[in-house]
Amino acid sequence: QVQLVESGGGLVQAGGSLRLSCAASGRTFSSYAMGWFRRAPGKEREFVAAINWSGANYADSVKGRFTIPRENGKNTVSLQMNSLKTEDTDVYFCAAGRFYANSRSGASYDYWGQGTQVAVSS
Repeated sequence: QVQLVESGGGLVQAGGSLRLSCAASGRTFSSYAMGWFRRAPGKEREFVAAINWSGANYADSVKGRFTIPRENGKNTVSLQMNSLKTEDTDVYFCAAGRFYANSRSGASYDYWGQGTQVAVSS
C-alpha cells in the first residue's frame, strides 16, 4: 500500500512558477512509476508528466515548461511548473503505478493522492 500526499498548489500569475511536491509512504518507492495528472471540474483526467523505467515523459501541452524531478531517497516526486498559462489551471494529482506500464495512461496507476489546486491568473 502506498499513500500519496501532494502539496505546493496555489494561485500564481501567468508566466510565473510553482512547484508541486508529492510525498509517498512505503519502502519500495523506487519500484513505482510516478505520474502527475490534472483534471478540471467536468472534464476528463489529463496526463501531465511521468517518470518510469524509460525516463521522464511529458504531455505536449507542458513540454519545455514542466519537469518531474524525483528523489528516491526522500520518497518524493515533484512537478516543477514554469511559464504557467491560464489553461494550466486545474486540480493536480500525483499517482504511483507499475514501473513498466504505459505511464501516460491513468489505468497504469494504482495509487492516487487527494489532489492540489493550481490557479493561474491572467
